[in-house]
Amino acid sequence: MYYRRRTVNLKVAGILIALCVVFSSALGFTGGLVAGRMGAESNPQVSEPGTTSADLAAVIKTANSADGQDSGDLPITEIAALTANSVVEITTETVTTGRFMGQYVSEGAGSGVIVTSDGYIVTNNHVVEGASKIGVRLKNGETYTATLVGTDEKTDIAVVKISATGLQPAVFGDSDKLQVGQLAVAIGNPLGQLGGTVTDGIISALDREIDLGDETMNLLQTNAAINPGNSGGGLFNGQGELIGIVNAKSSGSDIEGLGFAIPINDVKTVISDLVKYGYVQGRIDLGMSFVNILDAQTAMMYRVQSTGLYIKSVTQGSNAESAGFKAGDRVVSVNGNEISSLSDLNKVVDGLTVGQTVSISVSRSERALTLQLKLAQYKS
Repeated sequence: MYYRRRTVNLKVAGILIALCVVFSSALGFTGGLVAGRMGAESNPQVSEPGTTSADLAAVIKTANSADGQDSGDLPITEIAALTANSVVEITTETVTTGRFMGQYVSEGAGSGVIVTSDGYIVTNNHVVEGASKIGVRLKNGETYTATLVGTDEKTDIAVVKISATGLQPAVFGDSDKLQVGQLAVAIGNPLGQLGGTVTDGIISALDREIDLGDETMNLLQTNAAINPGNSGGGLFNGQGELIGIVNAKSSGSDIEGLGFAIPINDVKTVISDLVKYGYVQGRIDLGMSFVNILDAQTAMMYRVQSTGLYIKSVTQGSNAESAGFKAGDRVVSVNGNEISSLSDLNKVVDGLTVGQTVSISVSRSERALTLQLKLAQYKS
């Protein structure tokens, strides 16, 4: 087994955050395998009482007004009993093409949380990203093949769907009412083999700003034990309410007790939109993919003269193609804001809206061009 890692920068102390996905590689699949995402399911059927896809938005809205912090914490045994059936194990298969070994399948594992009784499950985007097959195992041992409903890379959230009814959805809490020192209970699938593992600790910090390179996220910090495979699992408060989706842990021989979770209030609307539409409304689609060239060595590899942010590809039929953007263009500025990295671009785009037309200056073969791009809505 090996752990997929992403290098990040914790602004209060430079450490490595290892995204909690467990992988092993099964080699020998050298032909006929095609990697691809499963399509989003439309018009989900609602056949069970309780929290279903039909009333998820209403449940999320009322959760914000609920205050479960004043009634006292339940024993850990009761919290585990209330929540364990709402957390699932997730397995993935991803087809990778290597230069020397042809195509092979990588197997991954993470966790997820049931959000509706009719089979919708929230997890991390990085758990299912690029997967050609997604499996779900419930607490009772039942297994299902899941369909990918939608993803949101910005918040690292994804929703998958299984054909099941009568499931036990998690009860949404209110992460805005958390205080440092409150009880926190994590449930997930550490190491991809130990599904249903319960660990406890406290909320160590609120709104911890983590720089993931291309994105900056504000996360809850906890000292509850978090390990590779916990990604996508639940962080619960003392009343058994879901307050966060686990997405990262600290890594290093001298580092212990630093786990992170996405506050549930930050992603309630994201989850609701993914269930209802298959995408998050209001997200911008630039119609282009990009590559950061930040040093001379990388510039040599891509055979370009300058460092900066380059357009890697332009989506066929997109507004970007109509506007005249081409692969190889170096992005210089957006609406007068200087751009030197993907992080710079994301910060500017965060302040824009779908339908807005922006001026983007690029350098093409040492020639300066300014092109007008009408921003389209992103649909995964």
